[in-house]
Amino acid sequence: MTALAAISALVALACVIASAARLAWAVSPTSLDPVVLAVALADADAAEAAFRIRDAIEGCDDLAWERGVFGTLADTTIEASEARLGEQLTEFDGAVRRWSRVPRVCASLSTSAGFLFASLAMTRVLGDPARGVSDTTAVLVSALDALTLGIAGTSFCAAVHVRACRVSRERIDGATRLIGRLAAIARALDSTRAPADRQG
Repeated sequence: MTALAAISALVALACVIASAARLAWAVSPTSLDPVVLAVALADADAAEAAFRIRDAIEGCDDLAWERGVFGTLADTTIEASEARLGEQLTEFDGAVRRWSRVPRVCASLSTSAGFLFASLAMTRVLGDPARGVSDTTAVLVSALDALTLGIAGTSFCAAVHVRACRVSRERIDGATRLIGRLAAIARALDSTRAPADRQG
C-alpha cells in the first residue's frame, strides 16, 4: 500500500471510529433501557413498581438519569413532578442526539479524502508522460486503493447514520412512554394526598 492509500485508509478509519461512537450513544444513551422500564410500569401496581425501582437504583452513581426520573416521585406537587419529568425528557433527547451529524460529516469527509488522494496519485501519471507502463500501473492501483478505501469508509458511515436515526427514534419513543407513565403515577399519587399535604 502506497503512502497516499495509507493516508486515505487512516482518514476512513477515523471516520468509522467516530461514526461507531455516535451509534453507541444512540443505542445506549442511558444505562437502563427506558422501554424496559416503561414495560415494568405497565401493570396495575405501577406505583408500587416505580417505588421499588426508585429504591433499587438510589445508590447507583452510573444511573444519574434514571435516578432523576424516578426521583420525581418524591415531589410534593404534580406541577413539580411534571416540570422535572419534562426536564429529564429534554436531557434524554440531548443524550440520544449527541453527535447526530457526525456520520453524515464523516461520510462526506471519507469520500472527499478518497477522491483527493486518488487525484494526487493520478497527477503523478499525468505530470510525467515518460513513465513506463509498470510505473503507470502502480500509480493507477494506488489511486484506486485510495478511492476504494474512501468509499468503504463512506458506506460504513452512511449505514451507521441510517441505523442511528432509527434507534434514536425508538429510544426517544420509549423514554416518552416512560415519562408518560411516571406522570400518570404522579397524578394518581397527587389525587390521594390530603389538601394540606399538597400545600406543604
